Amino acid sequence: MRKVFLIAQREFMENARTKSFWIGIIIFPVMLGLFFIVPALLDRTKSARQYAVVDESGWLLEAVDQELLARDMVLVFRTAAERYREADSDTARIAPPLAGLAPQLAPLDETQLAAAARRLVDPADTTTTDSIPNPLLGTLERERGAILAWWRSLDADGVKEHAPGSFRKRYARVTYDGAIPSLDSLGHLVANEKLFAYFVIGSDPVTGSEGSRYISNNLTDDDLPEWFGRLASAEVRAQRLKREQIDQRVAQWIQTPIRFEARKVSGEGEEEAVEKQDQLRQWVPVVFVYLLWISIFTITQMLITNTIEEKSNRIIEVLLSSVSPVELMAGKILGIAITGLTIVGSWMVFFYLGTKYVPAMLGAPPTLDLSALASDPLYVGSFIMYFLLGYLLFAALLVGIGSVCTTLKEAQNLMGPVTLLLIVPLMAMVPIGKDPNGTLAQVMSFIPPFTPFVMMNRAAAPPSTLEYILTTALLVVSIAVTLWAAAKVFRIGILLTGKPPKIKEILRWIRAPIGVIPQRR
Repeated sequence: MRKVFLIAQREFMENARTKSFWIGIIIFPVMLGLFFIVPALLDRTKSARQYAVVDESGWLLEAVDQELLARDMVLVFRTAAERYREADSDTARIAPPLAGLAPQLAPLDETQLAAAARRLVDPADTTTTDSIPNPLLGTLERERGAILAWWRSLDADGVKEHAPGSFRKRYARVTYDGAIPSLDSLGHLVANEKLFAYFVIGSDPVTGSEGSRYISNNLTDDDLPEWFGRLASAEVRAQRLKREQIDQRVAQWIQTPIRFEARKVSGEGEEEAVEKQDQLRQWVPVVFVYLLWISIFTITQMLITNTIEEKSNRIIEVLLSSVSPVELMAGKILGIAITGLTIVGSWMVFFYLGTKYVPAMLGAPPTLDLSALASDPLYVGSFIMYFLLGYLLFAALLVGIGSVCTTLKEAQNLMGPVTLLLIVPLMAMVPIGKDPNGTLAQVMSFIPPFTPFVMMNRAAAPPSTLEYILTTALLVVSIAVTLWAAAKVFRIGILLTGKPPKIKEILRWIRAPIGVIPQRR
């Protein structure tokens, strides 16, 4: 065993002392982080889409603007109320026009905040009067002009500060003093990229969509027409209900679908509420499976590359003068395993830090604590166990392949079936994640090459203890058999030169009695 550990130490140090090893550890989480962070940051820095509207109806654009203003005021009121409740730290961040209003907004719920915002925008709207406290009604009437003037004067940074989530920072409608430009003028502005797009609202949108159109040279980005279309459709729908003398509240009640509240069952069989964390927990194992797949694939590739390189450089012959082929194989597998654990441990630290800090950078609510899921002992323990078992199984396969090849090109021809075995569980990640205790998941759990990935994938809805015992036992037996076969191939193939053997010849080596080295035909 001493020689095995010496070989393992050599394998680990050969990798750990190189700069490329540490760069490789860092580059994967960095690239993965950039994959999520960069698009979000680019989206934030994207300038607002400038658009114009030609309203031939004479009323729809004004109704949409009023609805947008009401929605923005809801965000403004909510932000002011939250900051007032957190008086120790955020009082100074309440906008001056809202300083006197914030104490009255703080006790209100979401429905009351929405009613107050709509009353501010449209003082003639008396449908929400009952839900607004009388003192607040008076304050809204007095401060209306100052609040609306302040809001309209804000730049993009001010909108982001006082109304996070407002569409005003994403879309900016261009207004014109005096007469509205002709359609030809607007077309030239779009053609010269001075305007992203413009809408034309038909003369009678309540009757139908005739004459309404959207003009832009960028038809792949459909966020703007969908957003504006939803707003316009809601206003048109309200007018149609009014024309047909249908009460809007009755219409909304008729269209309201039945919703089934998601609940879960405790270990005692009692119903419990489902939190956002519970829903995310069902999909966290999929992330661990992907990380497991990358880890096993990368590290076993390192093993086969290392074996072929040392064989082609004749270093293997020097090593075999001091150790037996089996000791050499065991040492290489153990050394790369330690190397792999170093890589995986580093990745898991980066993964934990990413789940703790990246969501907040992307604007996720503070209550969403992904780091608690990423550090769940069940997931972390399962990941480490299945990494080691999966690595040993595929390492045995690949070290045997590497021993009979002298170049990576030769190894690629023999690695096809092994690569296929690795791809199948990756393709089954989502179906198994949706039904972790279904027939597909249960059957694949008992197929040893798939067991590490599938059982990791099922961790959110843990299989029975019996399944864990049976699948793990089957996997351990498979590893033992594979290592035994790999050792028989390794002791012959490691000193083999020339054309790599065919599959039939490798099988003949495996069937040969221990101590007998078959001759090549």
